[in-house]
Amino acid sequence: MANSVAELVFIPVPGAGHIMSTVEMAKVLVNHDQRLSITVLLIHPPYSSFSLTTYMNSLAKKAIERISFIELPQDETPPKLDPKAPMTSFYEFINSHSKHVRNVVADMISRPDSNPVVGFVLDIFCTGMIDVANEFHVPSYVFLTSNAAFFGFKLYIENLVVQNQDVFELSNSDGEMLIPTFQKPVPTKVFPVVYQTQEGLDFLMHSVRKMREAKAIMVNTFLELETHAVKSLSCDSSFPPVYPVGPILNLDGIAGKDKDSDVIRWLDDQPPSSVVFLCFGSMGCFEEVQVKEIAYALEQSGYRFVWSLRRPSQLGKSFEVLPGDYEDPGVVLPDGFLERTNETGKVIGWAPQVSLLAHEAVGGFVSHCGWNSILESLWFGVPTATWPMYAEQQMNAFEMVVELGLAVEIKLDYKNNVFNPGDDMAIIMAKEVESGIRRVMEDNELREKVKEMSKMSRAAVTEGGSSFSSIGCLIWNETPSTASFRRISSCTISSPPIRTKITATLSIELDAHIGERDVANGVRIIERCLSPFSKSDRSPYLCAYIPLFRSRFTGNHMIPDPITLTAAAIESHIIAESRQTFLPPPLVSIYCE
Repeated sequence: MANSVAELVFIPVPGAGHIMSTVEMAKVLVNHDQRLSITVLLIHPPYSSFSLTTYMNSLAKKAIERISFIELPQDETPPKLDPKAPMTSFYEFINSHSKHVRNVVADMISRPDSNPVVGFVLDIFCTGMIDVANEFHVPSYVFLTSNAAFFGFKLYIENLVVQNQDVFELSNSDGEMLIPTFQKPVPTKVFPVVYQTQEGLDFLMHSVRKMREAKAIMVNTFLELETHAVKSLSCDSSFPPVYPVGPILNLDGIAGKDKDSDVIRWLDDQPPSSVVFLCFGSMGCFEEVQVKEIAYALEQSGYRFVWSLRRPSQLGKSFEVLPGDYEDPGVVLPDGFLERTNETGKVIGWAPQVSLLAHEAVGGFVSHCGWNSILESLWFGVPTATWPMYAEQQMNAFEMVVELGLAVEIKLDYKNNVFNPGDDMAIIMAKEVESGIRRVMEDNELREKVKEMSKMSRAAVTEGGSSFSSIGCLIWNETPSTASFRRISSCTISSPPIRTKITATLSIELDAHIGERDVANGVRIIERCLSPFSKSDRSPYLCAYIPLFRSRFTGNHMIPDPITLTAAAIESHIIAESRQTFLPPPLVSIYCE
């Protein structure tokens, strides 16, 4: 901690996918810059989840360099989740922890050996904590665990409401809408059910309005995957800047801890890309009639399979108790199914999803299309057959199948409404499921396309990749109106104030976010810094130039003419600009070749 100079406070929502992504995002940031440290505040879930509680308890005891975890106290009588108003009651539950966040941060600040708290990083369900951050006079940043296209959908719906359009009438129509973050018309049938209610719409409007108070938005995606969506968001000057920082994944499962499990040992004996893996997320489960149809489909397809079959909670489709495992899955499967498929398949409960997707025997993935699951399948180059269930998963499925051509469809608009236990669910028949399984296992063109995207996803987070650079831009340039300069070169001259006489050429690169707004901002910043100085100042001289990428994919660069300046002049302006970031100026170094 001695080298850390800036402390960020992360507050994730208590959900498995959200917490894991948030922790991995924290790791990425501290690994990117050794002058950052992070404290993650953990909120215990309002529902019963043994696996999530165990994971959170393990985090609280975990030693990760420059990342610490604090479990927030639990109220004796916390707000109850209301099945008639699940979004509102869940948001109220999160906000009830504001007082605990306030106390923890106040204690952090009061310690004489503590690092200065420079910002909050919040889940979208935690944007109410922006008010707490404001009390401490620090900025807030929002980390979205969903994708850029869906974020654009929220902005689109907000705009319709502002224009007094009847969103419910539009959403319930059997039509299509042109949403800026999608290139193709989006059918209303894939809109999330929750936003077709007044309660859900009110939550959307509130959360988007709070996000406008943030200084920046981080999205768990990467430019090569959602090129159009990211560029569309970058052009929206009415909103905080958006940074694609993904794929942010928890890959600990492939480190070896699952290698001795029965299912992994079984996969070791199967041919490459021969097994279809079915898994529907932490809340994904089916009633017996649908389970039987899936079983018939698997048997008729003839493909090897691993099926994560979860038992619905005793309370039915409820937020309060998550699905569990069957003691005997045979009670809901067709008679004799387990015996007939004993050599070709495995029916399991909870699945180590990352370990299975990483295994070379797995060649297809039937998924609920949670965004984390999509990113994991792309990372490992495993094509997906879509079976969305709740939240934004129908839109994820549409984006993967129709917009990007990176998946095949079992269904795009299947909806398992976890917020309304009384809903009757449509049944997808075995023939339709079998067709999807065959297509995902046999479409070689799709497989090659997914493998190519796998390479891009890995390149994005390596040094020089799109997300790696975006994270650097976020750290050094976290507001749309002010920029710091990121020095790219080989040797450090010294830390400011610089007294060494520099005679070499200094290249100053602005890590500009892709988009017209960012190009304009970059030019304006440089012009402001350099305008007081004439080209006759040459003792010694420095050439400053800015490669700003107008379009990464067409290769067009906008490079202004070099401007020569005195070393002292450019040093003073770099230092002045650096004061407006959360990294103190004495630790901003200047590099030259």
